[in-house]
Amino acid sequence: MSDARSAILAKLRASRDAHPITPPPSDTTVLADKRWAPEERLPRIRRLMEAVHTEFLDATEADWPAVVREFLAREGATTLLYAPGTPDGKTLAAATSPLPPREREGTHAEHGEGEGLSEHDSNPTPDSPSPFPLRGPLPSPGAGEGVHLIPYDRPVETFKEQLFEGIDAGLTSTLGAIAETGSLILWPSAQEPRLLSLVPHIHVALLRADALYDTFWQAMRDNRWAEGMPTNALLVSGPSKTADIEQTLAYGVHGPKRLIVVVIA
Repeated sequence: MSDARSAILAKLRASRDAHPITPPPSDTTVLADKRWAPEERLPRIRRLMEAVHTEFLDATEADWPAVVREFLAREGATTLLYAPGTPDGKTLAAATSPLPPREREGTHAEHGEGEGLSEHDSNPTPDSPSPFPLRGPLPSPGAGEGVHLIPYDRPVETFKEQLFEGIDAGLTSTLGAIAETGSLILWPSAQEPRLLSLVPHIHVALLRADALYDTFWQAMRDNRWAEGMPTNALLVSGPSKTADIEQTLAYGVHGPKRLIVVVIA
């Protein structure tokens, strides 16, 4: 550091220390009072997120790995990137035998279902092609075991080409979701890097139904974020999208084309 810069910073610090300022008390009453009934939180989150093309699947702790694999197989995905060092990653890797395909009440298996979309979008025909095509060949119907698991267990430099060219989907956990904005809370870590949810065309996010918050403020308070946060905590409401100056909307330009939220009850 140059002598001139050091001198300037020293003067600023001396002035600051000589005239301490007491911050005014924070009034968070309006945030604390903003609440929804517990039974309203998840429907509100679904409605807000489906309005921006997020898709939902319903599952339980026992069958979510099979639900994920069956969905990906139906959609033509053949590779799933996951974090083997996390509890969810270990559960996924251990579940080698998917359950038989079955109808699930409340499951949004087709893109476009949901209150937030138009009538045309909410009634796709079985033979309609997906508006968000995937890479790789389409596996045989019901072949959940055809989805290959790829562990994210090495430096990105060692498999960058595969990551960007040969991965269809990435699986992450979430810290919960926010009812006020319809947003997932992602908490990247060394075991579950940000690229898992950023690079693959499909981002599959696991959401526990008991981890729902009314507001962003409540999530910060309850999880004591003031005591420590990762370098890139994220709020995600839908798949990546952008529009040019002519307002032509495009998905997946700088992130996933599809966001699949698996609600685990």
